[in-house]
Amino acid sequence: MASTSSATASSDPELYLIKQVIFLPLNFLCLMILYLFQIRTHEVAIAELGSLSSWRTVYQKNGHLFFRTSIQKATSSEEKQLDQAKAKLEKLNSQ
Repeated sequence: MASTSSATASSDPELYLIKQVIFLPLNFLCLMILYLFQIRTHEVAIAELGSLSSWRTVYQKNGHLFFRTSIQKATSSEEKQLDQAKAKLEKLNSQ
């Protein structure tokens, strides 16, 4: 009976995935969540910048200060940061 349950468990892809996630190092999961959060934040910022009219000026955070800039510059900066976050997540997934 034990061999039947182990054969069923090994053929179940969801159970395999759960086992893989459980045994991942905690810092790996924290980094993955951080990168996913950063990606989502940049996607939302790009969408919000895209909904503004072109004559509006925006303030972009650089360190602890905010600087006045155009929507195009802020959007390109957010897209660059989004690409960097996606690259970090891809690098983390490939390890």
